[in-house]
Amino acid sequence: MGESDKNEIYLSSSPHFSTPITTRHLMFSMVAALLPIAAYGIWLFGVPALVTVLVSVASTVLAEAAFRKILKADVRVGDLSAVITGLLLAMVLPPGTPPWMTALGGVFAIVVAKEFFGGLGSNVFNPALTGRAFLLVSFTTPLTTWMSPRGIQAATDAVSTATPLSYIKPGESAIMSASQIAEKMGLTSGFDVYKAYFFGERAGCIGESAIFLIILAAIVLVAFKVIDWRAPVAMIVTAVAVTWIAGIDPILSILSGGLVFGAVFMTTDYATSPVTPYGRLAFGAGCGLITGLIRVFGGYPEGVMFSILIMNSIVPFLNKLIVKKYGWVKAPKGAAK
Repeated sequence: MGESDKNEIYLSSSPHFSTPITTRHLMFSMVAALLPIAAYGIWLFGVPALVTVLVSVASTVLAEAAFRKILKADVRVGDLSAVITGLLLAMVLPPGTPPWMTALGGVFAIVVAKEFFGGLGSNVFNPALTGRAFLLVSFTTPLTTWMSPRGIQAATDAVSTATPLSYIKPGESAIMSASQIAEKMGLTSGFDVYKAYFFGERAGCIGESAIFLIILAAIVLVAFKVIDWRAPVAMIVTAVAVTWIAGIDPILSILSGGLVFGAVFMTTDYATSPVTPYGRLAFGAGCGLITGLIRVFGGYPEGVMFSILIMNSIVPFLNKLIVKKYGWVKAPKGAAK
């Protein structure tokens, strides 16, 4: 074979840039941002939340190690991606989720949503949200059974209790204002409702309650360029605009459900979000639009999970539709064209 016949051309996807920042470094940053939120959720909901977090992380780590061992592939537990998936899954589950269900969701998130697509960086859908969606459609009642925070209601009596979204969901009853919710909760004013929701004094998933910690984490992650601000901001603004048109208090829209948590930690997933600035804005706006429409018209009170998974499916289209020209630099003002 002649020299010219040898296949010595190596192809890889662009952009061709190198960086000293490793996957492990990025994942460690996300773990550090999530741990205070997880700790606060455990403080709010007690032992059931702690069990859910531990089981979720253990199941995702063990599932990834076992699956890759079976395939005789490198066991990459050290990159912390499985830990991130486990933490994120736990944060979007009710505190009293039965441990075996949590473990099943963790295995599904890793094996089906991540490894079946090729592993880290190749998955199309957010693994944690895919695991939660699987649990929700399979075990609807446990996944919609909520606990009141800080021992107000014992774990053994964790029957379905009202969440903030149930008060502002349009339906047979009128949408409640903050002052009306305050009267129902035994508080003195609408401001007290905002304050209670902001600090997690409400029923909900483990990670969605600590709004103040989520915002603080977002500021730190954006400042250190671990995540990009575009998708989260676009999602929150769009969702609030849609629900505000429907007559829902904008502040309650932000403080209720998993909107802020989903925007900060789910729309910024590296593998399942667009790579371009305009693509991220479009992605976030699409997530916010679908979330708002589900909150107003859908059968489910919350639409964050479904909106992000739906938008995950069109990320390849957004990457091609709004392409960034790598290597192109905008000409300075006054330069000859």
